[in-house]
This record gives sequence, C-alpha cells and structure tokens, in this order.
Amino acid sequence: MEGLLRDKTRPPGRKPVPTATVAKVLALTQGKPFGEATHWTGRAMAKAVGLSLRTVQRIWETHRLQPHRIRTFERSNDPAFAEKVEDVIGLYMHPPAHAVVLSIDEKSQIQALDRTQPGLPIKPGRCGTMTHDYKRHGTTTLFAALNTLDGVVLGRCMQRHRHRSSSASSMLSSAIPAGKLVHAILDNYASHKHPKVKAWLARHPRWTFRFTPKSGSWLNAVEGFFSKLTRQRIRRGLFQSIVDLQAAINRYLNEHNHDPKPFMWTKSADVILAKLSRAPVPPV
Repeated sequence: MEGLLRDKTRPPGRKPVPTATVAKVLALTQGKPFGEATHWTGRAMAKAVGLSLRTVQRIWETHRLQPHRIRTFERSNDPAFAEKVEDVIGLYMHPPAHAVVLSIDEKSQIQALDRTQPGLPIKPGRCGTMTHDYKRHGTTTLFAALNTLDGVVLGRCMQRHRHRSSSASSMLSSAIPAGKLVHAILDNYASHKHPKVKAWLARHPRWTFRFTPKSGSWLNAVEGFFSKLTRQRIRRGLFQSIVDLQAAINRYLNEHNHDPKPFMWTKSADVILAKLSRAPVPPV
C-alpha cells in the first residue's frame, strides 16, 4: 500500500494507436483496395498505413471486420416471390387442420466414392487424413419427403432423375392415413410439372403441390435434412458400389426416423420480406 501511494503514475509501455489512424484503417478496409487487388490483406493494410500486422489485426478484431471472408447470395427474380413465401411459410407456421404438410425434393447425383488409399485416424494434435483422389462407382438419386409435423423422413433411392421420381408420391400415399389432405412443398424443377405428374395429381385430388419461388430452395425444409445427411454420412464415407451408398443412406433414414424431431419454422413471412427489402436491388 505504501508503494502504491509513493510511486508515480507511469505511462503505458506501448502508446495507443491514434484515433485518426484507426479511422483511416477502418475507412480503407471498407473501401476498394489499391491496384487490382480484390480485397485487403493484413500485410497490405499494414504497409499502407505504416502499422504492424498485429496492430491491424487488433483493429479489425475490435471492429469485427473480416475482409478475407465473403458471403454469397442469390436474389430471386420470381414475380410471385412474396406470394409464394407467404404461402409456404404459412403452411409451416399454421398448417391446416386434418392435413399433412410434406417438404419434398430430390438430392440428385450422390456419388459413391472410394478413396485410392486408406486414411489415418484422428490423433491428439493431428486431424484425420483422407486422400484427395478417389474412385467413382456411380451415382444415385434420393427422393425424400419430410413430414413437418413429426419430422419423419420418407425416402427412396433411384437410379435416374426423371419425372417419374415425382410420381413416387404414390409411395407416400400408403404412408399417409386415408382422408387427410396433403400439401406438398416442392421446388420449380421441370420434372415436377411434367404432364404425367399433372395427370397423377388429377387422379389424386387430396394432393396439392405448392412450389417455392425461383432461387428459393432455402424455403424447402427437407434441404436441411439433405445438408445433415451429407455432413454426417456421405462426405467422408467410403463406398465401393452404389449398393453400399444406398444402404448407408437407408440406414441413416432409419436412424433419423427412430428419434425424429418436429420441424419448427420461426421467422414469419413479414420478417423475411422486410429483411429482403433492405437489400439493394440490382439494376435491370
């Protein structure tokens, strides 16, 4: 205590970066880099403003700037975008009584890949390994329907992707209790609008197809299941034939359906449309 009262206040060991210099770094980062570079790098910014690389990195971390990253997007040009968004989200958040809402899609061209050499398992301080080259043993297409009420996924692997894959809705009819109306959410793939599919709908009046807007596959709930399937079973899997691949997919379907979770959509159509309205509209 005596030492604290006796010693004088000392200046910091490292002088803080002037506010004007920080403002310059922020302004340059949010602008176009010099020359023909596509984005700022830490070393390029440090050279431009006369700071160390670590100082530039601290400024970026403090102000949550990440010039090395970029997020892609695609704005739908569907003239009925708003109507389709409200229709699909309305089915998710307020499903009709005594009806079944199915999110249906195909995951095509699933490759049965086997590596040329066996990989090494994960160890402390070292991740697992896998060769970049592979042996390709063919492809399959997964036709799947997600029941948004209970989360159960009904699926079937097919060799080819044709309009009859959409007519595989006949497979679903046996799994849906008689007397219930069925609202099927699909994308705008041409096979869904084939004359034979329309004829099938005419023979099954309890089925109604609801199409997502163009470039709006994110509205299809089953896409989340496809992403999970790819990450957990396909991407790192080793398959020596199409049969092995289809068997792995079927086992994953059984495991998922053993403990399914209801699909919950949380964002209303108004919130989504309001957020999209803030995005700049590209010139025509």
